[in-house]
Amino acid sequence: MLTSIYMIAITAEAMSGALTAGRRNMDLFGVAVIAFFTALGGGTVRDILLGNFPVTWTQHPLYIYMTITGGLVTIVIARFMRHLHQLFLVLDAIGLVAFTVIGCNVALRLGYETVVVVMAGITTGIFGGIIRDIMCNRTPQVLRHELYASVSLVVALFYLTLLNHGVGENITLLAAFSLGLLLRMSAIRWKLSLPVFSYSRARWD
Repeated sequence: MLTSIYMIAITAEAMSGALTAGRRNMDLFGVAVIAFFTALGGGTVRDILLGNFPVTWTQHPLYIYMTITGGLVTIVIARFMRHLHQLFLVLDAIGLVAFTVIGCNVALRLGYETVVVVMAGITTGIFGGIIRDIMCNRTPQVLRHELYASVSLVVALFYLTLLNHGVGENITLLAAFSLGLLLRMSAIRWKLSLPVFSYSRARWD
């Protein structure tokens, strides 16, 4: 089930990256590259940090084809994207939870401590969006808009807590997805965000 959700998630993230590239007036190659890194960048960074080689997507060429195709298809259907906005928000939320859980599983399999497992989950969940925004010369949105990275943190902690208490894998996955979707969609609906730190030397002098 998680693999199927992952396939949907990387395609949705690739299309999200393609839209961002389009807003920066990139050519076809640029769209494909941004789509690829948005979808698979988080897992790549995670694997490098954890020493998990070979990097996951190098062993699954289908992921490359899916992300690049998703990015290029976005160009064709871009005019209809505004009608699919709500769907993409849901798919993005699903992707965030799926990537977080997968990142946690990878770190658990490698035998890392809990704090590292949590950070691996967060890295997998949010780093694709960070890479996308950096490559598109934007301040990473996942760190400054509605609750996003913090949702990944909560999902990772909740997922590990249930596993440590012996809850079954399927129930744990369902509970983690339910909580993650609820938090993310609530944050979008009511514009929930963490307090912002705004530093100005004139303010403190």
